[in-house]
Amino acid sequence: MATQAPDGPAPALLGEVEAYLDHLAVERGLAANTLAAYRRDLRRYTSHLAALGRTRVADVTEPDVRAFVTAVRTGGDGAAALSAASTARTVAAVHGWHRFCALEGLTADDPSRGVRPPAQAKRLPKALSTDDVERLLAAAGLGDGPVPLRDRALLELLYSTGARISEVVGLDVDDLELDPAAAAARLFGKGRKERVVPVGSFAREAVDAYLVRARPALAAAGRGTPAVFLNTRGERLSRQSAWAVLRLAAQRAGLARADDVSPHTLRHSFATHLLAGGADVRVVQELLGHASVTTTQIYTQVTPDTLREVYAAAHPRALG
Repeated sequence: MATQAPDGPAPALLGEVEAYLDHLAVERGLAANTLAAYRRDLRRYTSHLAALGRTRVADVTEPDVRAFVTAVRTGGDGAAALSAASTARTVAAVHGWHRFCALEGLTADDPSRGVRPPAQAKRLPKALSTDDVERLLAAAGLGDGPVPLRDRALLELLYSTGARISEVVGLDVDDLELDPAAAAARLFGKGRKERVVPVGSFAREAVDAYLVRARPALAAAGRGTPAVFLNTRGERLSRQSAWAVLRLAAQRAGLARADDVSPHTLRHSFATHLLAGGADVRVVQELLGHASVTTTQIYTQVTPDTLREVYAAAHPRALG
């Protein structure tokens, strides 16, 4: 098992990592949470390189990178073993750093180019049925006072737009258009990429009720913020608090495996239900803010039973 050098990663390596992270923050606008994850991954990688005696990025070889991938999957470097998905994220960070170093002229080539992360099992996203979504949304609005109105509006908007939780809690009042003829939300996705997504009538009415009847009461406890969704202190609602809102609603609704329901569950459900209703996959791609349609196409996978039903109904010679 490799052991980390006593003095840790060389200053040159750490400096090049920080230069890369600065590049991601300034040039690509990555979120703070993403940058923190990249920093952790690259700190582990540079510790691995230090244990191998590498002090400059130009000294790194492809076998060094492959050894690191094995180490993070098995815990061979003394740290926790990672899942295939987490290893893939770590390998992506390593790839990005080496590409950056090559472009900056710090190394002649990219030793990570031929290294691939371990294959991940393809799993269908977990989606709720439309009945379960209705029960969930109804449960969110139970009770008196401003909080139930906020919670119902929050979950209605998540399901109506397919937005990420960070996009919805990041909304400001000026990002919403609630005209019944053109209701829409302006969302800022990964890398601050902007998109405008229609808002359905149920979500529009829930958000309008919240803004008129509940938000002023919540805002009175704070110092003034443009955020749409507020906590009881009048501050912007956090992602963690929004997650708790959803979890409580799922429990109240009596959903199976309620503890597994997450904000991304509503995003998956949004996409799955649109495609089941006949929406074009490229339209769904735009609504979700996916850079590639390949990411969206996972929602088009169907069960063998559904295939048989569609075949029997659509093929002219399927049934006698």
